[in-house]
Amino acid sequence: MKNYNLTEGNILNKLLLVALPIMGTQFIQMTYNMVDMIWLGRVGKDAVASSGTAGLYMWLFMAFLLVGRMGSEIGVSQHLGKKDIKNAKEFSQNSLFISFILGCLCSATCLLFSKQLISFFNIQEPIVAQDSARFLSIVGLACPFTFVTASLTGSFNGSGNSKLSFIANLSGLALNIALDPILIFFFHLGVIGAAIATATAQTVVCIIFLVSIKKHKERPFSEYSFLIKPSLDKLIKIFKWTAPIAIESFLFSFFTMKITSFVSRFGAGAISVQSIGSQIESLTWLIGGGYGSALTAFVGQNFGAKKWGRIHKGFKISIYVMSIWGVIVTLILFFGGKYIFYLFIPDDSLLNMGDNYLKILAFCQLVGCLEAISSGTFRGTGRTIPPSLVSVISNFLRIPMAYFLSLTSLGLNGIWLGITIGAFIRGAWIFIWRLIRSRKEPKHDLNENPEILCAKYEIIHNLEDT
Repeated sequence: MKNYNLTEGNILNKLLLVALPIMGTQFIQMTYNMVDMIWLGRVGKDAVASSGTAGLYMWLFMAFLLVGRMGSEIGVSQHLGKKDIKNAKEFSQNSLFISFILGCLCSATCLLFSKQLISFFNIQEPIVAQDSARFLSIVGLACPFTFVTASLTGSFNGSGNSKLSFIANLSGLALNIALDPILIFFFHLGVIGAAIATATAQTVVCIIFLVSIKKHKERPFSEYSFLIKPSLDKLIKIFKWTAPIAIESFLFSFFTMKITSFVSRFGAGAISVQSIGSQIESLTWLIGGGYGSALTAFVGQNFGAKKWGRIHKGFKISIYVMSIWGVIVTLILFFGGKYIFYLFIPDDSLLNMGDNYLKILAFCQLVGCLEAISSGTFRGTGRTIPPSLVSVISNFLRIPMAYFLSLTSLGLNGIWLGITIGAFIRGAWIFIWRLIRSRKEPKHDLNENPEILCAKYEIIHNLEDT
């Protein structure tokens, strides 16, 4: 067993040690969808719209996937910070149990109700609706494996070892890249081929994780059992931590789906633009989210070790790091969006539409990065309500803004503007909240009577949560 201690040593080096593999993993997961869309873009805009529409439901199911992942990430990091390996492992195992059950339920939903789910979007083109339902059914088969992978990812990340996640997902991506052209073009399966390639790759990644948690030399626990008697106390604690995150993710996806129903009024081409644009924009929210996960592990371990000074310094350093990335992405989307978009679907009729989308979205990328680190810091201390509350309210505001702006002369650009305004409000709000919160916390590691001072802080912390 090897645990990566984040409570000592150079803060930036420790953050990057965890963050870079997670960001690499997030980039790989983003690339899964990108690869599908690049190949399907050669089939046509209807194929891109089909996979993008079905993908919204997989995004919706992320809400349930995050229960197991964040439960293990928070539980493992905090208890390893306290040197309590027994409880860290039990939180990991109980999170895995939850993940498997939720994954099976999501899979059954996809298989039984795929047509009804896709009908929500009122898609005008019958072939797009039909292929979307088929794509959803096939990818849904892999949900149990995807959910288990997420939970085990949280355990490895919480222990500070995020390299395994990167390597496993890189293997899955390589398989997906190899299978896509073979199934889509050689076997002439089109959208169905892309779905089979994705489901197969995700299943292989899960197998790698299952073997690694038992056998890998840098696994977080020396012994690990998949068959356990669930602990009611730990299940309740996990749901307490993750319920706000899950609700936030579910509503975010639902609100996005509602906005997609507005976009569908402008045809399959507009849906394709939204699907591709969101993948390109994920340069911010996946990479930022990856860094935020690293910060959650860093803060969690130091919170468990009562090292408040390192938490404060880690957050401050993260502001500088992610601000630089936010500026870079802003420039890429604003000045290079048209060229990136053309890589996905070489359709001149959609190029200006895609370029407008990315130019408008460019204005919320910096605050998106600040949102990621603010949320990660809150969650590392177990305070999951603030980022979730901000996200739900801000994302809800997107719906009326997108709807009414789309009725003006802006048309489709009004929808993109509504999305951008909502994202800007969300990022700025949670960042300011975190700055205010950090003023109430100790700025230095505690040297005198640490037990008394930490106990006092934790009492206040718990009262605020209540």
